[in-house]
This record gives sequence, C-alpha cells and structure tokens, in this order.
Amino acid sequence: MKLFIKLKTTLPLVCISLFFMSCLTNVEEPIVDENPNVDPCSTITYSANIKSIIDINCVQCHGNGGNFPDLTTYENTRANADLVKAETQSRRMPQGSSLTNTEIEAIACWVDAGALNN
Repeated sequence: MKLFIKLKTTLPLVCISLFFMSCLTNVEEPIVDENPNVDPCSTITYSANIKSIIDINCVQCHGNGGNFPDLTTYENTRANADLVKAETQSRRMPQGSSLTNTEIEAIACWVDAGALNN
C-alpha cells in the first residue's frame, strides 16, 4: 500500500518533469542571415537575367524592322535602358503579355546599376 501511494505521488512529478524537459529541447533556433548586407540586385546580369526577359517578351515587336526601339542587341537595349525600365514599371509594356514583379524588379536593378554588359 505504501508503494502505491509513493508511486501515485512520484509518477505525476516524473511525467511533468519529462514534459518540460522535452519542451526545452524542441525550441527552434533563430534563423541567422549570414549575409545581411548582400544587395539582391548584385546578382542581376544582362546575360543571365535581362536578355532572356527581353528576348521572350519584347523582341517580337521591338526586333529588326519592328517598333522603336530595336532591342535585339545589348547596345540598343542599353541605349534605351531608362525607357525599358519606365515602360515595364508602368506596365505599358510588353503589350499582349505581362512581366512578373520579379522580372520588372530585375530590369530596374540592372538599369539602376548602370545597364552593364555582364
């Protein structure tokens, strides 16, 4: 009988202790950004990002012999970079299709960084 009373009082304490101990080990660690000062625009390049956006969405109308400006080459695209940025941000271009926000931001980053041929 004494053993039963002892178990009756000890078992809940053991269970409560185990419960709280398990909660302490399941605490998530905070996510630490290892590169907090990395500019997201620093990874945008003409060859890897901008050219494909222009080729897919713009060249069919702004190609050789098409509407002004001709965007078939880097030189022509760079010469009209501010116009391309303005037209895509206002969503006036491209007509007949639409760019994602990520594509519009990529064009803006590229232009703001100097429209480099990288």
